Amino acid sequence: MKMLNFLVLGKNQEILVVLKRIIEKNEGWKAELLSSENKAYDYISNNKVDIVLLSSGLEDQFEQDIKAFCENLDKEVKVIQHYGGGSGLLQSEVNIAFSKPDETKNVLHKADSRGKTENEWLISEKTFSFGDYYDPERIQFGALRVLNDDTLEAEKGFGVHPHDNMEIISIPLEGSLEHEDSLGNKLVIKSGEIQVMSAGTGVMHSEFSKSDEELGKFLQIWIYPRKRNVNPRYDQITLDKTKSKNRFQQILSPDVDDEGVWIYQDAWFHLGNFENTTETQYQIKKKGNGVYAFIIKGSAEIDGQKLEERDGLGVQDISELKIKTTSENTEILLMEVPMEIN
Repeated sequence: MKMLNFLVLGKNQEILVVLKRIIEKNEGWKAELLSSENKAYDYISNNKVDIVLLSSGLEDQFEQDIKAFCENLDKEVKVIQHYGGGSGLLQSEVNIAFSKPDETKNVLHKADSRGKTENEWLISEKTFSFGDYYDPERIQFGALRVLNDDTLEAEKGFGVHPHDNMEIISIPLEGSLEHEDSLGNKLVIKSGEIQVMSAGTGVMHSEFSKSDEELGKFLQIWIYPRKRNVNPRYDQITLDKTKSKNRFQQILSPDVDDEGVWIYQDAWFHLGNFENTTETQYQIKKKGNGVYAFIIKGSAEIDGQKLEERDGLGVQDISELKIKTTSENTEILLMEVPMEIN
């Protein structure tokens, strides 16, 4: 990557410091931090700036105004709305800024084609580009940006780190995880539960495998929010597994009064556990949305496509999805998401 000068704008000082450290790990990348919107215009006018990175806490109108200002001043200056708060998406965001975006299309992701990070305490298999894994053909599926299949060694995990402007969902598959955050939450989440965190203007948190013997296995899913800079929030619930026997149980929606947890996006998640040869259909909740199906275990045929354990299939321009399981104890996660991000 070529030499780049960043101006990072935001109100959360902890996140700004983290972003500067992440940026300057790359050879030839330099970052200047500013919290003052007014000073940003002068800085851009009088200094060499390649990328204006918009972090959390900024007003919507300012984000629009600074984009227009940079467009009029120098079309070579890239303005990037940063999501996530840390290193996970930054490299992809920069790469995308200097390339022509591809149109989202139907996708098939076989389990063995995923990116992989492995060290002494973590195995993370990544459906989409994240952290040190980058594939320009696998950036996102609509508003679905991250689908990481993580395995943590006993009592190991992710130390305190920041997030912002992202809807982050954790679904434990085995073992239990201890979550602690700057909102004052310190809770344990285990298999059969679902956790959601709207990172909004910024939150610090950590997550560790709780057991001193068992591995912690969970899906980490990130959804782009429909609105930036909301107040951070956290929630978790226990799922009634009887509601997902041979049918899909809603576990997430945009409606605070609906079944499951809720997020700031027009997205719906459904989870089902099926016997062999079960046939069912899923009806799209909102016109224009797509569905990403992930086989947690077992196998199935979805819209004519054969899928095995940990395979993923994203389809759009449909009103319903036809599903037939092809093995016993098949567990499927359906994620309906907008195909366009506001």
